Amino acid sequence: MSKFTTADGLSLHYTDEGEGLPVLCLSGLTRNSSDFDYVAPHLNDVRLIRMDYRGRGQSDWADPSTYTLPQEGQDALALLDHLGIEKAAILGTSRGGIIAMGLAATVKDRLLGVCLNDIGPDIAEPGLDAIKNYLGRRPTFKTYDEATAQRAKLMAGFEDVPESRWREEAEKHYVKKPDGLDINYDPKLREAVLSGPQNLNPDLWPFFDALKGLPLALLRGANSDLLTRETTAEMERRRPDMLSVDVQGRGHVPFLDEPESLLTIKAWLEEMR
Repeated sequence: MSKFTTADGLSLHYTDEGEGLPVLCLSGLTRNSSDFDYVAPHLNDVRLIRMDYRGRGQSDWADPSTYTLPQEGQDALALLDHLGIEKAAILGTSRGGIIAMGLAATVKDRLLGVCLNDIGPDIAEPGLDAIKNYLGRRPTFKTYDEATAQRAKLMAGFEDVPESRWREEAEKHYVKKPDGLDINYDPKLREAVLSGPQNLNPDLWPFFDALKGLPLALLRGANSDLLTRETTAEMERRRPDMLSVDVQGRGHVPFLDEPESLLTIKAWLEEMR
């Protein structure tokens, strides 16, 4: 386990494994570096760097006012500085992809390329409603068995997922406490994100356009409730060179070890070698 300290004194968790092209993995809103456990064994000849945002996973909780996209982007840069890395590729899942776009708009010279996992410049209302429903709320189930059954039932758009994978997901994203399971992030993330409409769904098209010139890939869950086919089509129109694939049998977000996900990620990596 490794930690680094931010400018405001927080201790943030990260892992740094392998050698080669540096790839910084940025996870979803309420998730953590374990998002990339499934893809990690398939990536050779890369330096895979993962971090838990402030308030998530094994990182320190903070003043909720700092749970923002700009601050999380600054934390990502601070990690690269801590590791002495001038430029890195970013594999960004959901919120991690938004952070990557923000970095492209502000410090593009630090990026080698970006791969977006089920996120684009326009976030669909059904996906937003789902986030509002669960964000910062403790689960009602008490055991990992119950959590496994619930995830298999409630994860919209996912098909042919073995129970063992839902069990892994439950164990990654809930912690066991004497009175049952709890979320493994600061519940005050809810008030931070929902405090203003632009915090949840800002205008991201200028940030997407800032990716111009960088190797770019997009993985979209074919059944995603967050990234529509229409938004994807506009992204493809603006970036005809973008590697793009619909991951069949997946909603928000693909696990990243699906065959089509791996083929696209590896092709994207080859563009930067």
